[in-house]
Amino acid sequence: MNRLRRVTMLGSGTSTGVPTIGCTCAVCTSEDPRNRRLRPSLRLDLDQGTLLVDTSTDLRQQALTFGLPRVDAVLYTHAHADHVFGLDELRIFNYRQRSEIPCFGAPATLDQIRRTFAYVFEPGQTGGGKPRITLNPVEEDFEVLGVAIRPVPILHGQLPIYGYRIGDFAYLTDCSEIPPASQELLSGVRTLILGALRYRPHSTHFTVAQSIEAAARIGAERTWFTHMSHEVDHANPQVELPDGVAFGYDGLQIDV
Repeated sequence: MNRLRRVTMLGSGTSTGVPTIGCTCAVCTSEDPRNRRLRPSLRLDLDQGTLLVDTSTDLRQQALTFGLPRVDAVLYTHAHADHVFGLDELRIFNYRQRSEIPCFGAPATLDQIRRTFAYVFEPGQTGGGKPRITLNPVEEDFEVLGVAIRPVPILHGQLPIYGYRIGDFAYLTDCSEIPPASQELLSGVRTLILGALRYRPHSTHFTVAQSIEAAARIGAERTWFTHMSHEVDHANPQVELPDGVAFGYDGLQIDV
């Protein structure tokens, strides 16, 4: 049976990354490598290939730092800059793999990507000058590289976006609300990566406390937080993290 074997957190930071430009706070000047956070993205190692979740702004650096020998397909959660602006880096994988790369996401997300990266889809500029990708809108369960994938609709403020579930693993970034129907889609998840921006309230992201509550409702055995700002010091949580819940970090590998 084809399955997901390993998850690598390529980036655990928020849209600005950490350190934040011009900031001299304790986290941005920390020597703890876990407080250095690239923009959010995941590498999923499957039996039949490598699946990427989002093409973060820092994709090139992530690939060089943590290893990304190939990209067989991409899942997009939404079209905000920190999640898509590394799309052009897919060109090198087209070249090395000599094939197009299929990309999957909500119809609205892929429409926005098509507008943002119009040059990719317009005629002209042949050769290696632009990525070769196919956009595949999905609204229900689908299969990639022999593995069943379930889109999980969540809210990022007022914006509907996708999390994804593969087997008993789920990834929910940039989340501020999990609708009841999506809560049911997460039943039985054992390993969870969940966005937790900061401690203070935010209009479009869970706080750390809200993410702790959401993790308890989902009931995963292991939960790692991601998409964290420079207000979160990895070694010094401002609230107690329950057993089985921890801050993620760039380079974290999870066997599932």
